[in-house]
Amino acid sequence: MISETSSSTTTTTMTTQASKLYGKDLSVYDDLDVDTLLSQLSPEEISLLAKEVDPDDNLLPPSQRCGYECDKEPTGPLDRKKLIEHINKQALETPDRPEAKPFVAGVVRGKKWVAPEQSQQERDAEEQIAIDMGDEYEHALNDATQEEIIDLAAILGFHSMMNQDQYHASLLNKGQPIGLGWDGITKSTQPKAYPAEPPNLTDIDKTIRQVQEDDHTLTDLNWNNIKNISDEKFETLFDALPENTHLEVLSLTNTGLTDRVASKLADALERNQTLRVLNIETNFISPPVVVKLVKALLKSRTIEELRAANQRSQVLGNKIEMEITQLVEANPSLLRLGLHLEYNDARHRVASHLQRNIDRRRREAQEVRCAATIRLPRASLKKIEVPESISSLSPSPSPSPQPFTLVTDEDNTESIVPSSPELSPSTPADENPF
Repeated sequence: MISETSSSTTTTTMTTQASKLYGKDLSVYDDLDVDTLLSQLSPEEISLLAKEVDPDDNLLPPSQRCGYECDKEPTGPLDRKKLIEHINKQALETPDRPEAKPFVAGVVRGKKWVAPEQSQQERDAEEQIAIDMGDEYEHALNDATQEEIIDLAAILGFHSMMNQDQYHASLLNKGQPIGLGWDGITKSTQPKAYPAEPPNLTDIDKTIRQVQEDDHTLTDLNWNNIKNISDEKFETLFDALPENTHLEVLSLTNTGLTDRVASKLADALERNQTLRVLNIETNFISPPVVVKLVKALLKSRTIEELRAANQRSQVLGNKIEMEITQLVEANPSLLRLGLHLEYNDARHRVASHLQRNIDRRRREAQEVRCAATIRLPRASLKKIEVPESISSLSPSPSPSPQPFTLVTDEDNTESIVPSSPELSPSTPADENPF
């Protein structure tokens, strides 16, 4: 009961305080007529009352929220040109404000600013920041020429300390341009005009016939930057790809490939067994069709490099990138992938898997090359040939695939050596190669 009485008392007190103005209860003014009060005011009092309006009140027009009142009669519509001429005329006719002290060249007027002296504590702090590089490095920097300092700045990446000519001259070790040191005048570099690339003169119909006829001389087909290729010609080319056994590189950059034609290409890749490099950059392929192309590589497993960047949609999206990542991780033959992946997880997983594929190919090539020096029993020796795809991964030019021969030494040990027209002196003349 006490708490209820207390709360009711507090509520009553707050209501009483909120219902008073200047010590009077607001209920006294409830029966007053506002229009009657306004009619009793003089024009001066009404103008004073109008100036008490909130200038930020959006419910009133700006003309009623402004305290400025102009008593002049309007001179007509606004003429901007005449207004600017009037302002300029007033500025020219108005005399300048007289100076207290006339200007004299070389004479300082007023108090000159002088930098305050640093305290001993601040000077000690600056001395502690200095880096001690040792006598050897300090002697080398003190004796270095201006060109050597510029070269050092270029190596350390201080691009703001030099212009492009100095930077590239340092990287290429051409010598610094004359008159462009620290004290020289920095001038803009004139752009170099590079000639336009020559047009692609590849005969489309002829190359299609070569693909259809499985011409062994056609291993690299380049249709890059050829405009106005009809969809029928693309379909004819893609229909001939499954039966072709010699084409290894197919470049279709900036040829206007669409989703319908790219889907035909994905179907052809599933049945082709010789294509190694495919470049379809800068076309109009949507992200789902890009996924279909990457998925088609799982069946053929001969494509080593796929480039499909700069398509109609610059951003693939998280779902598409994760699908591409899973497909790439399931592909043991893909070595290079040209796609812009936005998410770090997808980029890291794809790069790691491609590096594992490259390392596995390198190990396989090394194992095959080392097989020539391994000594094995006669029963387990067979004629070995190095696959052409593996020998091409060697850093040095590899010879064509050749068989290996079993050789018996004087101590009755057997080893594998490459076949040669001339037998070594230790090989019996009647020894038959495998």
